[in-house]
Amino acid sequence: QERRLAGGGCNMKKDASETRGFVPQKDIVYNKLLPYADNLDAESNEILSKIKGNLGRAVELRELWPGVLFWTRKLSTYLRLYGRKFSKEDHVLFVRLLYELVTIPKLEISMMQGFARLLVNLLKKKDLLSRDDLELPWRPLYELYDRILYSKTEHLGLNWFPRYVYDPTHTSTKSYFPESATQEMLDEWRPLLCPFDVTMQRAISYFELFLPTTLPPELQHKGFKLWFDELISLWVSVQNLPVWEVHLVNLFARLANDNIGYIDWDPYIPKIFTRILRSLNLPVGTSQMLVSRYLTNAYDINHIVIWVAALLGGPSKQAQAQLSGLFNSITSFFHPSNHGRWLMKLMKLLQRLPMSVVKRLHRERYRQPTWLTPIPESHRFTEQDITDFVESMKQPVLLAMFSKTGSLDAAQALQNLALMRPELVIPPVLEKTYPAMETLTEPHQLTATLSCMIGVARSLVAGGERFPEGPTHMLPLLMRALPGVDPNDFSKCMITFQFIATFATLVPLVDCSSAVHDRNDLTQVEREMCSASAEFEDFVLQFMDRCFALIDSSTPEQTREEIENEKMTHLESLVELGLSSTFSTILTQCSREIFQIALQKVFNFATTNIFETRVAGRMVADMCRAATKCHPEESLKLFVPHCCTTITMITANEDVQDEEELDKELLWNLQLLSEVTRVDGDKLLPYSTQLVQILQLTLHLKCKQGYSLACNLLYHVQRSSSLIYPIEYYSVPGGFHKADKDYLPIKDWGRPGDLWNLDICWHVPNTEERAFVFYTLDLLLQPELQKLKSYAEGEQDMSRDDVLQSLSIVQHCLLGAGSLMPPLSGEPVPELIHSMVHLDETRLYTGVDYDLSRENYREVICRVMRKLLQHILEHSEDDTKSLFSIIKIISDLLHFKGSHKHEFDSRWKSFSLVKKSMENRLHGSKQHIRALLVDRVMLQHELRNLTVEGCEYRQVHQELLTDLLRLSTSTYSQVRSRAQDVLFTALGTYNFCCRDLIPRVLEFLEPSRTDVTQQQFKGAMYCLLGNHSGLCLANLQYWDCIALTWPAIVRSGFSSAMSLEKPSIVRLFDDLADKVHRQYETIGIDFSIPESCRAVALQLMNSGGPQASESVASEQEEPRGMQRQEQKNADSVRLYGKLVQDLLDCLNDRNLPWKFEHISTGFLSLMLRDDHPLPSSAVLFFVESLNHDSLLVRKVAIAAVAGIMKQLKRPHKKHTETSSIPEPDEVCVGDRPDNQWLLYDSTRLPHSQQDWEDCHFVEKTHWGYYSWPQKLMVYAPPKDQPKQGLTRDEMNEREQIVYDHFSDPAFIDKLIKFLSLEDRKGKDKFSPRRFCLFKGLFRNFGDAFLPLLWPHMERLVVDTHESAQRCVAEIISGLIRGSKHWSYSKVEKLWAMLCPLLRRALSNITVETYADWGTCIATACESRDPRKLHWLFEMLMESPVNGEGGSFVDACRLYVLQGGLAQQEWRVPELLHRLLQYLEPKLTQVYKNVRERIGSVLTYIFMIDVNLPNTQPTLSPRISEFTERILVRLKPLLDGDEEIQNHVIEENGAGEQDERTQAIKLLKTVLKWLMTSAGRSFSSAVPQQLQLLPLLFKIAPVENDDSYDELKRDAKTCLSLMSQGLLYPEQISEVLRTLKKIAGSNSWHARHSVLTYLQIMVFYNLFTFMSNQKSVSDVRGLVMSLLEDEQLEVREMAATTLSGFLQCNFLMMDTAMQAHFEALCKTRLPKRRRRELGSVVDTIPSADLVRRHAGVLGLSACILSSPYDVPAWMPQLLMNLSVHLNDTQPIEMTVKKTLSNFRRTHHDNWQEHKQQFTDDQLLVLTDLLVSPCYYA
Repeated sequence: QERRLAGGGCNMKKDASETRGFVPQKDIVYNKLLPYADNLDAESNEILSKIKGNLGRAVELRELWPGVLFWTRKLSTYLRLYGRKFSKEDHVLFVRLLYELVTIPKLEISMMQGFARLLVNLLKKKDLLSRDDLELPWRPLYELYDRILYSKTEHLGLNWFPRYVYDPTHTSTKSYFPESATQEMLDEWRPLLCPFDVTMQRAISYFELFLPTTLPPELQHKGFKLWFDELISLWVSVQNLPVWEVHLVNLFARLANDNIGYIDWDPYIPKIFTRILRSLNLPVGTSQMLVSRYLTNAYDINHIVIWVAALLGGPSKQAQAQLSGLFNSITSFFHPSNHGRWLMKLMKLLQRLPMSVVKRLHRERYRQPTWLTPIPESHRFTEQDITDFVESMKQPVLLAMFSKTGSLDAAQALQNLALMRPELVIPPVLEKTYPAMETLTEPHQLTATLSCMIGVARSLVAGGERFPEGPTHMLPLLMRALPGVDPNDFSKCMITFQFIATFATLVPLVDCSSAVHDRNDLTQVEREMCSASAEFEDFVLQFMDRCFALIDSSTPEQTREEIENEKMTHLESLVELGLSSTFSTILTQCSREIFQIALQKVFNFATTNIFETRVAGRMVADMCRAATKCHPEESLKLFVPHCCTTITMITANEDVQDEEELDKELLWNLQLLSEVTRVDGDKLLPYSTQLVQILQLTLHLKCKQGYSLACNLLYHVQRSSSLIYPIEYYSVPGGFHKADKDYLPIKDWGRPGDLWNLDICWHVPNTEERAFVFYTLDLLLQPELQKLKSYAEGEQDMSRDDVLQSLSIVQHCLLGAGSLMPPLSGEPVPELIHSMVHLDETRLYTGVDYDLSRENYREVICRVMRKLLQHILEHSEDDTKSLFSIIKIISDLLHFKGSHKHEFDSRWKSFSLVKKSMENRLHGSKQHIRALLVDRVMLQHELRNLTVEGCEYRQVHQELLTDLLRLSTSTYSQVRSRAQDVLFTALGTYNFCCRDLIPRVLEFLEPSRTDVTQQQFKGAMYCLLGNHSGLCLANLQYWDCIALTWPAIVRSGFSSAMSLEKPSIVRLFDDLADKVHRQYETIGIDFSIPESCRAVALQLMNSGGPQASESVASEQEEPRGMQRQEQKNADSVRLYGKLVQDLLDCLNDRNLPWKFEHISTGFLSLMLRDDHPLPSSAVLFFVESLNHDSLLVRKVAIAAVAGIMKQLKRPHKKHTETSSIPEPDEVCVGDRPDNQWLLYDSTRLPHSQQDWEDCHFVEKTHWGYYSWPQKLMVYAPPKDQPKQGLTRDEMNEREQIVYDHFSDPAFIDKLIKFLSLEDRKGKDKFSPRRFCLFKGLFRNFGDAFLPLLWPHMERLVVDTHESAQRCVAEIISGLIRGSKHWSYSKVEKLWAMLCPLLRRALSNITVETYADWGTCIATACESRDPRKLHWLFEMLMESPVNGEGGSFVDACRLYVLQGGLAQQEWRVPELLHRLLQYLEPKLTQVYKNVRERIGSVLTYIFMIDVNLPNTQPTLSPRISEFTERILVRLKPLLDGDEEIQNHVIEENGAGEQDERTQAIKLLKTVLKWLMTSAGRSFSSAVPQQLQLLPLLFKIAPVENDDSYDELKRDAKTCLSLMSQGLLYPEQISEVLRTLKKIAGSNSWHARHSVLTYLQIMVFYNLFTFMSNQKSVSDVRGLVMSLLEDEQLEVREMAATTLSGFLQCNFLMMDTAMQAHFEALCKTRLPKRRRRELGSVVDTIPSADLVRRHAGVLGLSACILSSPYDVPAWMPQLLMNLSVHLNDTQPIEMTVKKTLSNFRRTHHDNWQEHKQQFTDDQLLVLTDLLVSPCYYA
């Protein structure tokens, strides 16, 4: 027996470090458990020294590609195989080297991403490197980021970045920035903090990405203390959720988590929770309007849970109180009957929060201490804290179990909660599970409860001191779960299998009942467990009966055709998987006695029936296999002889060999035999002769079903004898059959595996087994290969079926014995690529020593298959089945060494799922059950087997790839697509083989060849396209590859095989062009490596702990490296030029079909770069294409020429400017003396050449608002700038081309004609690309082309067509922005012409064009100093609303003006004041469109008046002053009591109307302003809004009715928006005072609206309200008083409000309140006087009735406030309420409604709820709830 136990105990660590010579940082422990673990240290050492040597050398010799790339890839593979198995010194050096590489300035982006991924991987385990070991500079990383995320050239198409440049390096590097970094970052990014500008988002997101938060306590004054107060006060004062708020929250979450106990969050906790609650966007009240930005900018749950988990614990307990409040207020939303778009967020919160708390607990109590700051004792969780937390989450989680989104989230939450407090969480789940198992009508309940039970399984079974009675539930649960194995309900069946398997893995199924008598040291619970364990046998047998029933019912009644299809349906295969894995788990965990009974039972079932082989047969065979796997010896004794005799008997008959349709019994026995042989190989040896006989009898059966089963048998026998695998998965090492009589299996329930003593029993093939495998190969494979060989050479004829049969045997032998056959070897393919370092492949040892003395069947099969393939392709290409088989064999020849990649992937996935569902995050990693750990070690073995990183490309491979290429371009499409898949896999495996293959693929596209068929052409195109996951040959990111492929694709347009009539071919070209455009990333031209990088590489080569394998580069190699680097850069530039030229040559050919012209133009446009100018021939092509006939080409050309303009731009000099006025010391934001000079001041505008030159223009709007940057860059004076207005001779060739074309009137005429055409009617918008084109022209060439363009512009302005107007708007905005550096005289002349033109344009504006003109002016003003554009502003300000041209033109002028001013933000206070003064008298405008526009303009005027910390009062208009003026004018409306009607005649009729009508008009405009500003500004002006509230309440209608006029609808909207606003604590009392006042008004509409306003306002500011006792009692008083309102609707609304407040626990249901309501209820009503018939009924209710109704409503509110449970006080209240069932209306109505609601919400769980009532109460209730009889 060559068995050995892996790992000899705990002294492994010490000896190992002596053999290795260094202490590894952290290696993968599973490697030490492999059966060949002893060889691994030497292997890893060798690989590591090669990596160090070659990587270091490659950097030193400046060879980025292939050297550095090849070896960094090897390093990431090394990390995957061995973990971080290198010394600390090397670790630091690797990190530093990669950091240097990532931040090489001109590095190609795809390389950068590769290096970044590896760097992240190296830094993943934070605790391995402390701040003392490693320090990284932050600036290079920031510069890299800035260059990519905020690229100045990407939008011009000069840089092609991948879709998502995700570079997560900052997350792992932050901890290693130097201590001075924080201050430097603040200095760098503070000046960007201008809240009106996009830079705000940029600055805050940089803060989130870069600010370090892990500094040790003694350095915190250099860390977060520098910015915490500033940023938190900013966050607290922002009210309208701008985009950047999310980034702040993420930053705070990280800060809190890294510094628990060092920051006092208490003052902010109510604010934090209020904001979290708002961020969930829950619906409240009836008339709520959703603000869209609340949805788009909502917080990210992942960060919220981290923040909350970090706030819990500690002395103050405040966070837990608020968290309980949060869950109390949202619990009802979790109820399964509620559903909405907010549900996903809530579920995520529920699932993630317990996980974060468990993580934190683990960090406090179980984690090894690291260099990171530990949590101080004072702030750690106490036991009470944990209990409180679990209690607060219990209710919502139990509700969420049955949620519409499935029970998974709840199950994960329960799993983590049960780790902390099993005794709180598991009993309620059990209470729900037992009834669910009994019910037959609600299968959904069963699936939900079982999946939650699976989550808590480990906590249940392990018991422990907190929940000792847990294990006693196990058997009852298992027994009751059995009926779930139900053939009629698929999902129930699956979850039951999962449930049983989970419990069986955790518990040894051993009968210990005898121990009760033999031992007296057992606790009570243990005795119960022992006696219960007697039922295990019963359970196993019942389970088997259930399975047999399931199998019997699954036998399909089939017709003849269906038997052909041997596949099972997807559902059947899932059930099969569930059944077999569950059964095998149960048998593994059984005691010997139970196993014997089970084995006998399964054997009898299998041998007394005959099953069809498709479904039932597979399931039974699986069960038998499970049995033989557990105890091979006993089982094989039964099965093998039985099957062999049956088969031999039946096949004794001569005719059987040739029968097409075989006997069922024969097939079934073959199937059974082929499955039971999948066992431990050396147990099969005794039966080897019998098995070989059977194989000889059955491999050549004529019937396909017959011989494929025989092939399976062959495959399983060989595989069992040749692979390495563990042979047992018991939950305790060595199984449960211990001789020791003191051993008690119940002690092992739920026990985790012990990594250091796993004692895995491996199957390692011994000499006899290997001999047996080779014997079967010689006996059975050799003759087949002989036959196929002579058939391929034409010596012998075979039928197709025979060929297929032989191939099947070959394929199964290759799969069965593949692991013993050495891989294909041979000479490498020479001359593919040159490198100065070794690029050799790594061979991993996987426990197999190949026997080289024997024939290598892999090579033999390879030779025969190639011959056979030639033969079939020449003589019978339509034999596709054989071709499929050959393709499969080729694939296995290349890659198969014992396991397949896709199988490995799915096993890894299922391993992760099981691990997740059963892990214990609290006590640390690797606390898994033993079976999982064994599985993980096996996966590690397979991973090593499958790692084929960087294989050498040999001639054998070249031949096989050529064959695959031939198959990929053959006649039949199915053959082609299968061959292509294998080909793509192979291309990814062998180094650099693509370069060898590309020319061969391109041959098929060659136009000169006439022998290419359409099929070959299509095949070749597909080979270029690649599959969705792999690489795309057409677009390999190397110059030498695309220089071949792109021109070839375009030239294929001339090929005779290409026809654009075939849609499939057209689609192929579309896909190809699309894929190239999607995947192309700018390829580098400069591959230099800086010196700093080489210094680190030198250190790496000299470090110890395996020595580097290569020596440092010698004297003569250095210059060669330098020369090679220069050569490579030169080659890149040369190839770039050649590629552009080739594409142009194709384009200049007149016969090129249009499709290819488009493709080629597209390719050419990808060639624009920002570091190398486009060749002038291409410039000429693009400029001419501006007037191409095809719209597509024109669009590409416009974008390209805009990019070319950027390339031609002459750089302008800048210098630093220092402000003359000193900056204030502390942070002081906004308008202050030192930034006054930036503001627009009409008295100091530059009106002469001299002024213009003296004026310092600052173009960017954000400079100076928050603080000044350390160096403010402004442009140098004109005399230092490049010359303006060059003559033609002074230009370079490219500039001359542009100049000549744009100076040609005919060219311009045609261009303008094209640009003013309509593209898609009604869809066109202002085009930024065209704007960039014109901006570039005017910037680079001054006003040279203006004379030619001007007449066109004048013509277009008058043309009212939408497209003409858009065209002129694009030209004008380009012209204004392009004139940035023109001299004063030119600018002045320009504006003299432009102003009249713009005036004319604005007077002709139309519905279609006003948006484009708005964009035009906004674009023109963006990032420009307002003093430079003063002509424009003065013109726009002339008289925007003058009524000329009607109200519409007025509105449009305002829109355009607003566009310009909004871009200027805070720098034009004077203009804003002037505009406001101008608009105020005009606020009473009658026209609706002008009103809306004015409202919007007002929003922008007051935008600058913000209430942010440290901000100076603004110089721009202020809201408070404006509101005062408005209120004076609205006075007439506030005074009167009569209702405000909208009876304004819309024309300005006779004379001046009275002030009331004026006030109503004014109000309409003010409402528009309030509505637009709700979503836009940063802080709401609450005090000012409050003054307008009474008025709004007066107008807002109560019903939701759209027929209301505009005024009422707007008022309602305003109220809804205001009520959702975020309030500061100090504003609350103000608001309540106002509401109280309104609640006393005469209009009941107003009183009713107060309540709806109150509901939303309180919920959206819940914790701010609750932290202030006074305001809570104020709200309570308000609602209570309105309960007794004389108007019925108000009373009912008050009751609803009260019920809502009780439900979200804002108000408490206390005895005082109850007593109050009961007293009210007892109010006596006056007796009814008998009235004479027909007299008028007095409708005014007496005060008594109102009071009595109020009491009833109060009780009703209490009852409805707990819709899903029955608190202790409820039964009594219901009784009290029922007394009033016969009172007068409206009381009776209320009582009825309440009761019917109670019945509706409690109906689902009535069985539970009944328990709360006494019998008498139940009688009364039943009477009440049964509807009364109509005739009574």
